[in-house]
Order: sequence, then C-alpha cells, then structure tokens
Amino acid sequence: MNWLFVALSAYLLLAVANLLDKFVVDNVLKSSKAYAFAACVLGLLVFVLAPWFLKWPGVFLLSINLLAGFIFALALWALYEALRRGEAARILVFIGGLTPTFSIIFSIIFFKELFTLNQWFGMIALLGGALVIAFLPSSRSYLTRVLNKLRLTQIKGNGGLFIALLAALAYSLYFIISKYTYSEQPFLSAFLWNRLGASLFVLVFLIRKSDRKQIISLFKSNNPNKNNWLVVVNQILGASGFMLQNYAIFLGSVAIVNALQGFQYAFLLIISAGLAMLSPKLLKTTFSWRIVLQKTLAVILIAVGLYFIAS
Repeated sequence: MNWLFVALSAYLLLAVANLLDKFVVDNVLKSSKAYAFAACVLGLLVFVLAPWFLKWPGVFLLSINLLAGFIFALALWALYEALRRGEAARILVFIGGLTPTFSIIFSIIFFKELFTLNQWFGMIALLGGALVIAFLPSSRSYLTRVLNKLRLTQIKGNGGLFIALLAALAYSLYFIISKYTYSEQPFLSAFLWNRLGASLFVLVFLIRKSDRKQIISLFKSNNPNKNNWLVVVNQILGASGFMLQNYAIFLGSVAIVNALQGFQYAFLLIISAGLAMLSPKLLKTTFSWRIVLQKTLAVILIAVGLYFIAS
C-alpha cells in the first residue's frame, strides 16, 4: 500500500515543519500574510519541473487548478494567523481534527465515495486519537511545555479558533478539489498549476502598504533578522511534506489520507518528548496518571486506526 507509506512520510515532515511554523510567525516575520506570501512564492520553485511535466489542461481544468491554488493560499494564511493568535499545540490539533472530518463529508457529497467497515473504524479511531490529544491540558502537554521552554511560543488562550475553523474548511476544500484535478490530469502537471494559483492569490497581500512593507523587508538582502534562514529551511520541509501528502491523495482516498493526519500530532508528541529526554531541564513536572493514560489512549487509538486502514 504505497500511498500509506507516502502519507506517513508526509506527516512526519509536516510535524517538524509545524514546530517551526509557530517560531517563524512569532519571531521572524510577525505577520501571517508575509509568511503566507513567502510560502506561496517560494512554492513556485517547483516550476523548474515545468518543461518536462507541465501540460496544458484546457480552460476549464486550468480554472479549477487555479481555484485550488487560491483556496490553498487562503488556508495557509488562516493557519498562520490562527497560530499567531492562539496556543500552537491546540490550534494544530484543532485544524488536524476538523480537516479530515470535513474531507469525509465532502468526499461523500461530491465523489459519492463509499468506505468499507474497516475504513470507517480506522478513520473514527484516528480522529478519536487526535481528539484525545486536543483535550490534553495545555499546561501539561509535552509539546506546549517544550515550545514554551525553548521560547518558541507564548502561553495564550483560545484565540484564533474561528480562524482555525476557516483554515480546516479551506484545507478540506483544497484537498477535495485537488483530488478531482489529479483524477483528470497527470499529478505533477496539476500540482504545478495549483502552485501557480496560490502564488497569484497572495498578490492581494501587496495591496495594503503595511503588509507590502513587511513582505518587501523579508526579501531584502540586508534584512538584519538572523533567523530568516529558518523561513527557507521550514519551507523546504513543509513543501516536501505537502507534496508527499498531495501525492498520497493522488494515489488513494482523500478522506483516508486526511484522517491519517492524527499521525502528524502523534509525531509532534514523540518529537517533543524526545527533546525533553535529551534536555530534562526543559520539563520540570510532577507525575500524573491521568496524563499518562490520556497519551497512551491517544497512541492506541491512532495505532488501531492505522491497523484498520491498512487491513
């Protein structure tokens, strides 16, 4: 089941990218529009493949490809804006839980997709695992405490949840529309066209003078911010994970691939726990059976979900 390996690889890369997203938005760019602009414009680098893979799809499919790109850019901005306003771990899991839920609904409505009983069990278990992680007390969450100790984020309330809801809805629409374009065209050609659509959409961020100044300063060679290299590194990780995620959707079911997003947050827990073990001073906390059981339940649900999906 090649799509499964591709999807899990994608979510591992995206987990690392998400850890850096919050730091970059808060400490490097301080503007969700500037970061979304940078991400979409840097995404045009894949156009080096255009001479070999880009095909003219016709006017109708071109418009659908560009629409997918527009929606992706909107989703990306909403994600970064929600991260800027809210607590990182909570926002990421909130979006990660809602995106596959919307994708399942849209797959049934638009594609009339039918799932086996095992697939239903698997998707429900994966969503359940993400939900359990979402309800971890933020002050006791490995991810939150590691981010706070490393000063990658600040403790915040539930700000940004409405924008996170918009991000989840936009991401699910993007994946559904992309699945349609992938079924009608070669994968890389469709992917290149929707990257173009995303870069065209973010040009609207140049309209406001304040946004334009932040974006222009990002691309100035004399920009004094020493952390700008993180933007490039993070975009390479995020773009690689995103391309693999799209390829997994091309190979398999959009709803099931999105449901596997629970692994992204399991990877986040593992990475943050690893950081804690490498540097015990990062976490000074008392033992709690409730937290141990909650995390164990989340891992078991995600593992069970994978078993049913793969069976």
